[in-house]
Amino acid sequence: MLRNYVFSSAFAVFGVGSTLIFHTLSLSQREIYFLLAIIMISVCTMLIAEFWTYKRQVSPIRLVYRSDILSKESLYDAHARLHAFPLLTLKRILGPHFLGIGIPSSGLAILCIHYGVLAIPYYFVGLAWIGAFLIAVMHGLIEFFLTFETIKPLLHDIQEKWFEQNNEDLAHEKSFFFSIKKKMVISSLFFAIFPVVLFSLATQIRMQSIQENGLGDYWSWALIILAMVVIIALSGSFLLFKHFKQPIEQLQKGVYEVGQGSLNRMENVYSDEFSDLVTGYNHMIKAIRVRDELNQQLMESFFTAIAATLDARDPYTAGHSERVAAYSVQIGERAGFSSGELDLLKKSALLHDIGKIGVRDEVLLKEGRLTDEEFNQIKAHPVIGAHILSQVIMTEEIKQLLPGVKYHHERYDGKGYPEGLSGDTIPVFGRLIAVADAYDAMTSDRPYRKGMPAGKALQIIESGKGTQWDPHYATLFVDLMNEGFAKKVSGE
Repeated sequence: MLRNYVFSSAFAVFGVGSTLIFHTLSLSQREIYFLLAIIMISVCTMLIAEFWTYKRQVSPIRLVYRSDILSKESLYDAHARLHAFPLLTLKRILGPHFLGIGIPSSGLAILCIHYGVLAIPYYFVGLAWIGAFLIAVMHGLIEFFLTFETIKPLLHDIQEKWFEQNNEDLAHEKSFFFSIKKKMVISSLFFAIFPVVLFSLATQIRMQSIQENGLGDYWSWALIILAMVVIIALSGSFLLFKHFKQPIEQLQKGVYEVGQGSLNRMENVYSDEFSDLVTGYNHMIKAIRVRDELNQQLMESFFTAIAATLDARDPYTAGHSERVAAYSVQIGERAGFSSGELDLLKKSALLHDIGKIGVRDEVLLKEGRLTDEEFNQIKAHPVIGAHILSQVIMTEEIKQLLPGVKYHHERYDGKGYPEGLSGDTIPVFGRLIAVADAYDAMTSDRPYRKGMPAGKALQIIESGKGTQWDPHYATLFVDLMNEGFAKKVSGE
């Protein structure tokens, strides 16, 4: 903000103002020195008046960053003041800035004319006031748009502090609402009128020297003035365009990210109609997040309920699917799966035996040894389960659950079922769930046998690495058992 102010003020006072004075008036060397002295005195007066005003304007904001304890009132006041700051900057330029340099300079100029130090008409002072006001308005508009950019980091920081304290967005103070319509009308009108009026004023003064120096001198002067006012007008127009372009691009980017599944809140640093748009966008993001969380909870409850329903058919395997899911997730975590992969793995493990719905009770619940025909019916449950899931609307998530359901009875050496896949051709979820499923099956009680001790099951898995089970996942699971995780899941 300081850099912008110094640059724009120097350009307005010493660039535009001095150019108009020293290139428009026919002055002697002595008169030039007096005018330079008047300008320097006036600039000092302006800086004192403006600094005092700025210090008052910025005090609520400084209070936030000088306090160890932040109250809601101080954060709210600072946020409201920041939103008002571009408009306050415009008022400061048209108040202490314009009057601080205009009053002393015109007063000193009149005294110099009165005592014959300056040989210019008194009415030139009046024309100078009009020209200075035009320059001040242009300067103020440029500062308005530049200040809007400089306050964004502070607005973001204060909004983050508010959110951390209150877990809600900090609403914009509507009393400082500055509509797009006002910005467009005032800026466009002034950017169109400013070059014409300022050039006309300068021409009115310059006309006196035309008779003395001829039209050639006039046109060389006119080209300089025209170039200057056109550059100023174009700069102002560019700032206006950039001011409206940025929030539009931000909203476009936000909408695109929502389409890609990214639900990020937008910074609401605006004090016009864009503030309402961003607020509405953030409300939409919040609603989508709440809906997604609810859907996720419902989906997880659904999978758990299905697993519990399957286990309820056989009281001797109650809790089997949930234990297999717990073992599988822990193996996946040890293997470095992402959170999304772990979520899919858990769902796939919960539903890995869903195909047993298609196996008759007299076969599934038979206490004695199964015949070959009956065992073939049991062996069909992975394919039945995959077929059941394939009847659901095949979203990408559901598709990723199928491999764990269909291939959790494949063997690493290719002697498993239903397709006799081997090695890494078996999908990852199938290889991983096979380890967890086998352990729980071996350690669970059956009507016709007692569940074996964990140590013996561990030895079987150790001996079956590379033949029945994937050696990598089998090793990870054995490590987990040695750390006591298996006992924790089984409730021992």
